[in-house]
Amino acid sequence: MINIVLFGKPGAGKGTQAEFLKEKYNLTHLSTGDIFRFNMKNNTPLGVEAKSYIDRGDLVPDELTTNMLIAEVEKHQDTDGFLFDGYPRTLSQSEALDRFLATKNQEITATIALEADDEILVKRLLERGKTSGRIDDQDEEKIRNRYQEYNEKTAPLINYYKDQQKFHAVNGIGTITEITERLSNVIENL
Repeated sequence: MINIVLFGKPGAGKGTQAEFLKEKYNLTHLSTGDIFRFNMKNNTPLGVEAKSYIDRGDLVPDELTTNMLIAEVEKHQDTDGFLFDGYPRTLSQSEALDRFLATKNQEITATIALEADDEILVKRLLERGKTSGRIDDQDEEKIRNRYQEYNEKTAPLINYYKDQQKFHAVNGIGTITEITERLSNVIENL
């Protein structure tokens, strides 16, 4: 079984690349963003609570996010592996995911970070916000707040996974095909 964590700042292309990778490697794609949006659209208790954080540009608390993700993993017992997109985002979430996977005799195979310049990403998100209807992509201040959250809470995961020799950085600038090839090279050389 292969379990990949795909991470990078908002707008780095995680969702786009996840679509290609899940098909190519027969992985179950778990996007916390998609899961939150589904729950918010359907006004579930999780969705209402998550929306209050997301609308401010803040990360959803670790415990809420972790419990939601574990419930999704449990729904896919017969998968060849998982592609985690948007999770983990904090050291606490990484440790919780490792503990949970250990109960299933599994582990994270690799983490792959899509790296790109903030200014390029801000432009991408503002463009996406024009067509997606996503409030968090329509306000530059909220976008920059999300980057600050990322730098404070998510960037420390780099060392966590480097210590496990599971961290791989990939240039997230280029055509979709070029970036997919870079990601595939990492996965196929694990």
